[in-house]
Amino acid sequence: MKPTDTKQKEASFSQLVKREKSTIYSLCLLFADDKSLVDDMVQECLINLWKGFDGFEGRSDIRTWLYRVCMNTCISFDRQCKHTTGYLVELDPQLLQSEDDGAVAARQYEMLHERIKQLGPFDRALMLLWLEDLPYDEIGSIIGISATNVGARLTRIREQLKQMNNPSNK
Repeated sequence: MKPTDTKQKEASFSQLVKREKSTIYSLCLLFADDKSLVDDMVQECLINLWKGFDGFEGRSDIRTWLYRVCMNTCISFDRQCKHTTGYLVELDPQLLQSEDDGAVAARQYEMLHERIKQLGPFDRALMLLWLEDLPYDEIGSIIGISATNVGARLTRIREQLKQMNNPSNK
């Protein structure tokens, strides 16, 4: 590579990371249970994104590629760590409250994440992408299944989440 190509690559990569840093962090947060582990996962994601940056061919949206690399990194990292504690950092409801939504919405958000962290890695990833409001076809291309399969799996996962708080199923 020419020196200018390297500088251009670094600048493009830096822009991508700046633009998508909250997405990368959110993905890692879904799989980690403490800040140091999240930071390690973010670092691992950035390394894998950098390694694969030259290989990105543009056949999909760059964001789709980023999701896929980070999702695979987090799942692999999660398997390597084999930690047995929860997967989400405890949420501070005060951070989630505003004058409009209040404590009820914060509690609902907290309960949803408590349920999601009980799912397997693949289902957690699927739910995160759905909560990011991505279309089914984009979710499918990120995780490698069809849009129809995304819909079917999400229906099953939502039912599973509903049943988690049903006392008659415990």
